Amino acid sequence: MTDFMKMLQQAQEMTGKLKEVQDQLERASVTGSAGGGMVRVEADGKGTVKRVSIDPSVVNPADVEMLEDLLAVALQEAQRKAKELGEAEMQKMAGGMGLGGLPFKLPF
Repeated sequence: MTDFMKMLQQAQEMTGKLKEVQDQLERASVTGSAGGGMVRVEADGKGTVKRVSIDPSVVNPADVEMLEDLLAVALQEAQRKAKELGEAEMQKMAGGMGLGGLPFKLPF
């Protein structure tokens, strides 16, 4: 019975730590850019886009496809950085709880 109580306590601790990590990721900020920074996308640590900045010089009505491509690249970079940040935070949490190198995936 003692082992069960210990496991329950560890599960509760892990749930609390996971919530902390999720809160940290919501407050974190990552930036993806393209075109030498002419298009920038800011996202939180979960990958939710918060802001898009476009240098007016890349807005060319005759070449909308280029702007679309730059936006896609900047978005992908911001999402990649958010994913890497989330994975790093989960690894820190796992290491801090004595779970070593378990391969954790974000629950969102």
